[in-house]
Amino acid sequence: MSSPPFRTRIKFCGLTRPGDVRLAGELGVDAVGVIFAARSRRRVAPGQAEALHAALPPLVDLVALFMDNDEREVRAAIAQARPTLLQFHGSEDDAFCRSFGLPYLKGVGMGGAALDGRTLRARWPHAAGFVLDGHAPGQAGGSGQRLDAASVPADLDVPWLLAGGLMPDNVGDAIRAVRPWGVDVAGGIELAPGVKDGALMRRFVEQVRAADLEPAGTAMPAIG
Repeated sequence: MSSPPFRTRIKFCGLTRPGDVRLAGELGVDAVGVIFAARSRRRVAPGQAEALHAALPPLVDLVALFMDNDEREVRAAIAQARPTLLQFHGSEDDAFCRSFGLPYLKGVGMGGAALDGRTLRARWPHAAGFVLDGHAPGQAGGSGQRLDAASVPADLDVPWLLAGGLMPDNVGDAIRAVRPWGVDVAGGIELAPGVKDGALMRRFVEQVRAADLEPAGTAMPAIG
C-alpha cells in the first residue's frame, strides 16, 4: 500500500476580521495569525483580538505575532487573544521568546543572509519551528519579498514555514521546489492590508493541496 501524500500546513497571517477567521477554518487552514507588531500594516489592538478568537473554529491554532514588543505588550496581547502559539519576528532572543509559557515560532529574514540550520537552532534552541521570510534581516515581515531557494537551510531539522511573496499562482511551484513543512501567507490573499479575499483564500488552499499530490521537482532560482 502506498503511503499517503505529505500535507503541507497552511497559516493565513494578518487577519483582522472575524469573518475571515471563520472562512479560514472552513477551508481547512491549520493556523491563523494575528499581528501585534507596531510596524505592521495589519496590526490589531488587543481588544480586537477577542473577537477574532471568538470566531476561531475548533482545532485551528491562533498565532500571536510580535516584533520587538516589550514584555508588557506581549502579556496583554496573550491575555486578550488567548493564542496557542507565539511568533516573534524581531531581535528577540530565546530566553525572551520562551518566557511566556507558550510554544513559539521564530521568524527570520533570510534575504541576503547566510544562515544555516545549525546557527538558527543555536540561537533559538527552544523554538518549535521557524518562519523563513524573504525580507532582509531586521526588516518587518509581510513585505511580499521573495525568498531565494538557495537561502533555505538544507540542515534545518525542525518544522519550518516558507513565507514571502506567496500567492495562489505561485505557491504550488514553491512547495514542489523546496517541500516546506508549512506555508505562511498574508498579502497574497488580500484585497488590502488585513482585509482578506475569500476567493484568493480558497484558491490558495486548493493550490497547496494540489501540490501535495505531486512529486517534488527541481529547485527554482526563487520561490514565493
